[in-house]
Parts: sequence; C-alpha cells; structure tokens
Amino acid sequence: MNWLTNFVRPKLRALVSSKPEVPDNLWHKCPNCEAMIFHRDLETNLHVCQHCGYHMRLKAARRLEMLFDDGDYTAIELPKSAVDPLRFRDTKRYTDRLREAQTKTGHNDAITVAHGLIGGNKAVIAVFDFQFMGGSMGTAVGEGLLAAAKLAVLQDAALIAVPASGGARMQEGILSLMQMPRSVIAIDLVKDAGLPYIVILTDPTTGGVTASFAMLGDIHIAEPGAQIAFAGARVIEETIRETLPDNFQTAEYLLEHGMVDIVVHRQRLRETLARIVDMLRRPTPAAQVVALNADGPATIEASAEDEAPETPEEGADEAEAETAEAEPADEDRPNP
Repeated sequence: MNWLTNFVRPKLRALVSSKPEVPDNLWHKCPNCEAMIFHRDLETNLHVCQHCGYHMRLKAARRLEMLFDDGDYTAIELPKSAVDPLRFRDTKRYTDRLREAQTKTGHNDAITVAHGLIGGNKAVIAVFDFQFMGGSMGTAVGEGLLAAAKLAVLQDAALIAVPASGGARMQEGILSLMQMPRSVIAIDLVKDAGLPYIVILTDPTTGGVTASFAMLGDIHIAEPGAQIAFAGARVIEETIRETLPDNFQTAEYLLEHGMVDIVVHRQRLRETLARIVDMLRRPTPAAQVVALNADGPATIEASAEDEAPETPEEGADEAEAETAEAEPADEDRPNP
C-alpha cells in the first residue's frame, strides 16, 4: 500500500499535470465583429481585423515603429513636470493612478516624442498612448508637445502629431486646461519656421485635444472608423434634442463635411505620410507658373526671354509707341 501511495500515485499525478500550459493571449477578439484572430495574424495586419477592417488601438512604440523608415527612430527624454500639483484624490490617489499607468505602459506619461526619417525626410512624431489614463492631456503632455515643436524647428523637420486621447486630465484641473493654449503656441513655433505640421487622427480623438492642436494641421489624416469629436454624441443629442446620424463623429463623416482631408487604411499610412511630407518639403521651382484654361490646370514653364527684365530704353520706346497710337494725328483732328 505504501508502494502505491508513495511511488505510483505521484508518478500518475506528474504524468497528468505535465501538459504544457497554453498562453491565454494567443487569440484576440475583434471589438467590432467579435471574430477570433490569431495573435500573429493580428500583428502582421497591424492590429486591423482581417474580417471587418476594424482598426484597433496601437501602443505608442508600435505606432512609431510603423511610421518611421525601417522602424528606426530615437525617442527623446521629455522635460519633467510637477507630479500631482493639486494633491488630487477620488477613489484613488492621483499618484497611485500615475504609478499604475507607468507600470502598465512603460512610459512616464501619455505622450512619446521621437525623431527619425519618413520617406528619407527628417520628421519628429509626438504620439499618444491611450492606455495611459485614456491618453489624457496634463502638464507632462503640454511639455512634450513643446519639446517636440522645438526639436522640429532645431532639426528643420516636419512635425507629426498622432493623438489618441479622451481630452483634458481631470486630476490636474485648470492646469490641464492650460495645456490647450500651450499646445497652440507649440504649433505656432513650427508654422512660423515654415515647417509642415501634419496630424494623424486615431481612435479616439476627443475633448480638449480636438479643440486645440489636433485641428491645426496643414494636412489632417484619419484612420477608418476613428471617433473624432469634442463633446460626446449623447451630450449633443440631449442639447439639440435631435437624433444624430449613425456614423456621426466618425472619420468618414468628418471627411464628407470637410474637417478631414483624407482617410487612409493603416497598411497604406506610412507610404501616404511619406508622400505628403516629401511634397510639402520639396521646393517649388520659381520658373513654373500654374495657368488655368478651358481644358483645366496646366503647368507652363517661363522662358528666359519672358523672365528677362526690360531695359529703360525699351520700356520708353514701347510707351511712346502706345501713346502715338492712342493720340490722333493733326490732320485727323477736327477744326475748332
């Protein structure tokens, strides 16, 4: 009996319990169509559902790797800002929420700034991570946007913002709202330097982020199905007492109404962005003039003779000839 208890039973128990454990993150469910997607297929497809085309949210590091040439970029260290300036506490302390978000994402705050090449052109990208407290904009995010703008001016590079945010960070109160004008000042630095500023609107872009730097771009690109708004649809319905369209506040709806320039699938986003940056950074030849005619726009190259300025003698001769043609001769004049 001791032999069965001490030897056979442990062997059988070890044999049964020796099955390899299956990781619980091999399959992901699409939030839109609820289809199960294998994790390798999801990564290959850039976290876009292969069944319904739903664009899932990306982490900041994956977004930067996707946009820069060969996934090569350099992240900068952002200036330090005040932590918990209001000593805020709701169900948790604000410092505890920050610590949890930092552990979860591996970032100090909701924004990451990096520089590199896009299509061979220098670019600075400020990207938000929605997993960090909903991508909310606090003082650290304002400092990050200013740092990104100054870096773009210093490197003579295009600035690209990729917001994914629920708006202002309530735990910082009025200090969070002050980041809206600060972000506008940051964008003005870039525009005053004559550099391109491009915004890639991702899901979601709402609140104070939409009301500030996210709508100041030279070009606005949006991912399909992204929610882009200031106030929520329910709040708007209760205010105007009307039923809103089904696709209200989506990228496609804003494209139809002129608030977004182009909606681009994530797989074509980098090449589209590279083409736009190259077009905005390419100097326009001075000898090219765009003319409009009945057949549409045509590019006409000015010849050397057209560009050569007239000499004072030539101008005087032409003026005299025009005056002589305009005045009648003495014999043609009527007698008084």
